Order: sequence, then structure tokens, then C-alpha cells
Amino acid sequence: MNPLITLVPPLVALPLILILGEKRRDARELVILVAGVLMFLANLAVYREVMAGGTPVSGALPLVGDFALKLSAEPIGVLFGLLASFLWIVTTVYSIGYMRDHHEKNQTRFYACFAISLAAVMGAAYADNLMTLFVAYETLTLCTLPLVMHSGTAKARSAGKVYLGILLFTSIGLLLPAVTWVALAAGTLDFRPGGVMADAGLSHAALAVLVALFVFGTAKAAVMPLHRWLPAAMVAPTPVSALLHAVAVVKTGVFALLKVMTYTIGIDTLQGANAAAWVLPVVAFTIIASSCVAFTKDNLKARLAYSTISQLSYIVMAALLATSLSISGGAFHIVTHAFAKITLFFCAGAILVTAHKENISDMDGLGRRMPVTFACFAIGTVGIIGIPPAAGSWSKLMIAGGSFDTGTVFWALVLMFSTLLNIAYLAPIPIRAFFRPDPGVPAGSPSPREETSAPMRWALTLTAALTLLLFLFPGPLIDLLELIRWR
Repeated sequence: MNPLITLVPPLVALPLILILGEKRRDARELVILVAGVLMFLANLAVYREVMAGGTPVSGALPLVGDFALKLSAEPIGVLFGLLASFLWIVTTVYSIGYMRDHHEKNQTRFYACFAISLAAVMGAAYADNLMTLFVAYETLTLCTLPLVMHSGTAKARSAGKVYLGILLFTSIGLLLPAVTWVALAAGTLDFRPGGVMADAGLSHAALAVLVALFVFGTAKAAVMPLHRWLPAAMVAPTPVSALLHAVAVVKTGVFALLKVMTYTIGIDTLQGANAAAWVLPVVAFTIIASSCVAFTKDNLKARLAYSTISQLSYIVMAALLATSLSISGGAFHIVTHAFAKITLFFCAGAILVTAHKENISDMDGLGRRMPVTFACFAIGTVGIIGIPPAAGSWSKLMIAGGSFDTGTVFWALVLMFSTLLNIAYLAPIPIRAFFRPDPGVPAGSPSPREETSAPMRWALTLTAALTLLLFLFPGPLIDLLELIRWR
């Protein structure tokens, strides 16, 4: 099974989307859905081969000297590929309902950029080396820019400038030098079990600088102070916000850090040099500070954006703790956070389209009008908080266990305090929606039902259900992560 096949469906769909255009939108949207299903099936085939002990690999495309573009499948990448391809199907169904109900313009351009984005994510997921990962990472930045600026307003253009400015500046100024440093020091950019830096001859101080370059250069992971692009991008349509937060951009950032720390630096090298010692406090600050900022936001999407910044730093912390348990927990948290957060963004979009509400202070009593939407929002809330019966509880416990493995409880305490903050800024939303009086309905009168359209309702219900099911049946994902070769 060649992992290159996972890129084929979205790339084949791209010209068909452009040809069909707005005049044949039913056929255009059918093409998108079929491509999503085929991409998921291709990822499923790769998963089965890896679980059977195989190592799917593509041919190499030489670029510079001995450095080439190449794809191969390993457990963390397979997990990310499965997640992105499955959620593409769900997000596409949701997008069809949202874009039609909200009468969005330029829908063909939206779906075309959507397809390129997922192809870039597949390239990142199965990258065999740092060169391939860097190319996929930058492609993703460029093809998601039109999605951020979709509305074409002055606010959207300003957000696009912030988005592109931060992500390109950090890539060129920090990430590219880090990649070049690895090439010069190790003589290779390949991902290898145990990393390639153990015998590179770098001092502990130099390794610490290299780790910092990767953490801050990968600005899609949104570690403060390089996080501002993420809340700025919330001006985009809600399906784009869901794509950014759960499927593509931010998840590619934290996934890249997991791969680099595991297969480039190596967990033994990272621990032995204590190379993350001064970066970890910055990550912990990001977890707490972004949660505190989220508490102050009345706009629902803005609150969810700062929540994402905090949750991403859970995964960055997991990568920097550099234990097998923490990195497995970080990879698992990519999945659990994806399902919970995409549910919350789907609900936010449903509330906007149906009730025309964006601010939390305007949502009193809205749960009785939209019971399915707010019930799913409550499930997504439990998933982000990370308590049973949501799958986020497992991934948080694994990351906390990684803290204990390093001989300190401090990082686990940071996660515990963050959990309390999650409760403080998320739980009041469904509570006020269900239990406060609806100002638009006379006392004692029943609230009218105003649920969203069927495609949107189907999508948010499915992701909410999976947030619960992953708590009960985490086995297949855990079995996959147990195949990671650490040394």
C-alpha cells in the first residue's frame, strides 16, 4: 500500500470542483463527498497494513542533493491521517448545510481550497523526512489563506495579513533554520526511531536552542506569544474554523512537533540534555493564560479559539516531556480534542445560522429552542474539560502520567488547574442555555423549536457521539500507538 494514494482523491477532486462550479453545485458537492470517502478508505488500508506489521512507503522525489520528498507510514502519522480523512467527510457534510443556509459566496473557491488543504495534511501525516514535512506545512499555510479571507471584508483581509505574516515569518525565520541545522549537524533529514541527533555532537545548550527553534518556528501550534493568528482567523466561516481547529492547521502544527521530538531529536536525547527545560514553562504559561483569556470572551468563537490555544499546548507539553507515555498521550489528545472541539464549532455555526446569536450573553434559554445542538455542545464541553464519559479524560491522564515519568508532578498540576479553568469558561454556556429563562418567550410558555438543517445537525450529532464512544472503545487507537518505535 503506497501512502501516496491518500493524496490522490482530493487532488483528483480539485479540477472537477472547479469545472462543475456554482452552476452544478449538487454534482460538485457529490464529488467532494466521494473524494472524502475514498481518501478515508485509502487511510484505512494504510492503517491495516501497519497493524499487520508492514511499513508502507512511496518512492522518492529528489530535490536538493541527497534530500528528497518521500512518504512513509508510521503509527503517529497513520493516526493523524485517519483522523483528518474521517473528519473531512463530516466537515464536508456540515459545510454543505452551512454554506447553503448562510448563502455564502464563492463556494467553489472554498471547496477547492478545502481539497488542497487536505492533500497537504496527508503529505504532512505521511512525511518520511523533515524536508517533506516542511513542504507540506508551508503548502497548508498558503492554501488555507483564502479560506481565512473567504468573506472578503476589510476585517477578513486584516486577519489574513496577521495569519500569513506570523506563520510565514516563523517558518522562514525559525523553522527553516532549525531544519537546516539538523541537515548540517546530522547529515540527514530522515525520520528515524530514536532520532538522528544523538550522534550529531551538539552541546546541551545547542540542543536547547534547536528545540526552541522547532517549538516557536512551528507557529501553527500557537505557543504564546506566536498565537495571535489563531483568534484573528476566527473571522472565517464556521466550517473553516472547524477545519483550522480540528482537522488541518493547528493539528498539523502539534503533530509536526510530536514527530520531530520522536524521530528527529529522539526522546532519550531530549531527556538526557534536558533540552526542553526553559521552553516547558512557556508552554505551561500558554495553557493557563489562554484559558484565563477565554474566560473573558463573550463571543463564542473567540472563547473557543483561546480554548484551542490552551489545548494545543497540552500536546506541545506532551512532546517536550519526551516519554513514551506522554507522546502517546499527546497523539491520542490530537484525536480526542479534534472530536470535542469540532463538535463545539459545529454547534457555534448552527447557533449562528439558526438563532443568529454569536455572543454567549445572548444565549439564555436557547437550549430549549435548540435542544439537540446544545446537548451536543454539552458533550463537547465535557470532552474539552477531560472528564468521563468523554475520551479526553484518557489522553489527559496519559500526558499527566508522562509528567510523573519525568520525576515531577508540576506539569500534571498545570493540567489539573487548566481543567478547573476549562470548567469555568465552558460549562456556563450550556447551563445558561438550558436553565435560564428565554427572554423572547413569555413566562410559562413553551419555547419554539428552531433546530438547524439536517446536514449540520447530522454532523454535530455524529462528532458528539464519537466523543463518548472513544471513551468506551479507545482500544484500536491505543493498539496503534503501541507500535511506535522509540529507539
